[in-house]
Amino acid sequence: MEDKRIHTGTTTLGIVCKDGIVLAADKRASAGYLVASNDEKKIFKITDHMAITTAGMVSDAQLITKLIQAELRLKRMRTKETPSVKEAANLLAGILYQNIRKMSMVPGIVSLLLGGNDPDGNYLYELGIDGSLMQKKDFYSTGSGSMFAIGVLESNYNQKITVKEGIELATKAINTAINRDLATGDGLDIFVINERGAHQVVAKKIEKTLK
Repeated sequence: MEDKRIHTGTTTLGIVCKDGIVLAADKRASAGYLVASNDEKKIFKITDHMAITTAGMVSDAQLITKLIQAELRLKRMRTKETPSVKEAANLLAGILYQNIRKMSMVPGIVSLLLGGNDPDGNYLYELGIDGSLMQKKDFYSTGSGSMFAIGVLESNYNQKITVKEGIELATKAINTAINRDLATGDGLDIFVINERGAHQVVAKKIEKTLK
């Protein structure tokens, strides 16, 4: 029987630097062989000092982003304290766990990277589609182009890397994925998260490749 499911793809990544976290993603949204959008946003701020990358079903990514933003606001109102990155990661993992186990004709599939800063430091977490949660001490990549991005990250990463160097490395890794993965393309977004907050530092649209 022919498989008529729509397959999606993307490339997102996170890099742990000595002075912050770098998150990056391409801009293409695909549906099978169709480019559904060439200006898709895949990195979202969830607090002033935290942001997530999304890879998977767009509807699930949008809903989960809204849910975690609301949950963190409620937690801050109830406790009168700003949630830590670890607390946010655990809340997000719980949302993903419940999402994948709901009875549905269209299963929810989305994986995330969470980058954040709190008084204890800078953190990067990888959250699987099943609600699994793993802290990353160096880097990680998700999506259909991740195998290409990981190769670049493996070859060039070191634990003394600065945010400035991390931005350059993220650009190189996404560019490699764009050149090799059909579902990755059309541009680059990069966020930096550190003690000054989560802020976008690159928003670039391209025709074919990044230089």
